[in-house]
Amino acid sequence: MTDSPLPPPPSPASTEAESLISVLERNRRTFAWKTSGLDENGLRATTAASSMTLGGLVKHVALVEADWLAVKLSGQAYGPPWEAVDFDADPDWEWRTGALDSPDDLHAVWRDAVVRSRGLVAEVIQDRGLDGPASFTFANGRTPTVRDMLLDMVEEYARHTGHADILREAVDGRVGEGAPEDFTF
Repeated sequence: MTDSPLPPPPSPASTEAESLISVLERNRRTFAWKTSGLDENGLRATTAASSMTLGGLVKHVALVEADWLAVKLSGQAYGPPWEAVDFDADPDWEWRTGALDSPDDLHAVWRDAVVRSRGLVAEVIQDRGLDGPASFTFANGRTPTVRDMLLDMVEEYARHTGHADILREAVDGRVGEGAPEDFTF
């Protein structure tokens, strides 16, 4: 993975938006650490009765970045590679192909999604604030706020980092709650 400086931890006087972004970035960083440094076999490994792989997780989380933050929060298009996929015909495409892609390709798709999301989230917070509306409405008629969307992304990363914990430990024994200070992605 390439070097990508992380935002500084929030100071006691930081805003709620800065705190939410900081927590999201910490979760992204931990996820990156849990899925980094493996070859194809490591990214394709499964454990227990699950068919989930670390490669599938990486590609899935990249799709979630696009779906939740680009499309549903910002009102943008999915962008590549998602726009070329027929998810009706292949609803598990990201999971299936994530188990086949090279480590470099997988991490590039994820990094690109994160970089795009960072820019879009900053714009949306600037334009709408945390209490402003997302760009979609649930089937029940409720439109989530920007805050809701950011909290959902934190939850998404937390859930999938837990999956990555189990898979990574099964692959090579890597354990731990967070990336070491010298880890970059």
